[in-house]
Amino acid sequence: MSKKKAECCSPETASRVESVLSVDERGQMVLPKDLRTRAGIGPGDKLAVVSHESGGEVCCISLIKVEALSEMVRGVLGPIMKDIIPKEEADEG
Repeated sequence: MSKKKAECCSPETASRVESVLSVDERGQMVLPKDLRTRAGIGPGDKLAVVSHESGGEVCCISLIKVEALSEMVRGVLGPIMKDIIPKEEADEG
C-alpha cells in the first residue's frame, strides 16, 4: 500500500464540507461531478457506506471506495493471518 493511501483516511487528514446533497423520495443522492472526478469515482464503482454512532444515533456517514477498504483490511489482517495460517497452506493459496 502506498504511503499516500495509508494516510488518506487517518484522523490527521484535512476534512471539509464538499457540498450539501438532497435525498429524493427514492432515497437517492447525487455526488457532484467535480467530487466524483477528484475521487476517481466512475460508473460501476462500488462504495462502502460506513456509519459512526454517538449516543446510540448515527452522527456521521462516510463513503469509502471498496478497493481502498479492501487494502485497509488486508493491511490489518494480512500480518495476523500470516501468523495463523501454516506456511504450507499460505504457499498453496
